Amino acid sequence: MKVVLAGAFGNLGYEILKVLCERGYEVVAADLKEKENNGLEGRYSFRSIDATNAASLKGLCEGAEAVITTMGLTGASTRFTSYDIDYQGNLNLYNEAKEAGVKKFVYISVIACKEPGAEKVPMLHAKAMMEDVILKGSMEYVIHRPTGYFYDIAKVFKPYIEKGEMQLLKGYHNIKANVVDCPDFAAFIVDHIGDTNAIYEVGGKETYTYEEMAKLCFKAAGKPVIIKDNPEWMFGLLANLPKIKKEGKHDIILFSKWTLSHDLVGKDVTGDHSFAEYINDYFGKKE
Repeated sequence: MKVVLAGAFGNLGYEILKVLCERGYEVVAADLKEKENNGLEGRYSFRSIDATNAASLKGLCEGAEAVITTMGLTGASTRFTSYDIDYQGNLNLYNEAKEAGVKKFVYISVIACKEPGAEKVPMLHAKAMMEDVILKGSMEYVIHRPTGYFYDIAKVFKPYIEKGEMQLLKGYHNIKANVVDCPDFAAFIVDHIGDTNAIYEVGGKETYTYEEMAKLCFKAAGKPVIIKDNPEWMFGLLANLPKIKKEGKHDIILFSKWTLSHDLVGKDVTGDHSFAEYINDYFGKKE
């Protein structure tokens, strides 16, 4: 079975690529750049693409039975918005797949993107818009809505733990999530590639509040627990500062505010990896 994997060399994409190669799929790994010395050389073909440029996708999906896309804006950008990548980029790919006669479109979305208020958060709204295209389209689909990833929590919390002071939203310390490890999620995605018109809300086996997550990080780093409150309105004020907008951080701040104030618990639990063990390894002192 031939599969096109778009966003193949991002954190999640690379884990999916490993699973596809291990299970014997014929894979076209598509991304802006190929990750060098990745250990999978010779087991896939690479295609350089810029999803915002529909012309760069021409012929990408020829002969493929399925397309998996992890493409999405995950950091600050002064060049692109979530609507450019998460929506328009994936829409360009969807149209190319449809023209090539691809049977299945597998889209990695995000949990809660259809909840009331999410339309005010570009990183959620753009994904919801793309979901609407898929749901109304003629291609079979599988939509995955993950709760978040181990590495994302570790990366976001790291500067606060290093500083020795974590900041959470006032009144929201008990907001919880069951984030999932990328290798576990990648296996789940490939396991369900044959499903027809399915939507999954995917999370890991352990559910923690954000306060509990912060405490795990402090403990692993061998530091005292210091958690301070930020009022909710502060995020809105910060997101709209001219300097923040100029640096392309506006959407990320709004997304952070959303995640810290909404329970994100996926009902489709997968994987054996422990978030607590991951955090202990990530922040633990190396001998």
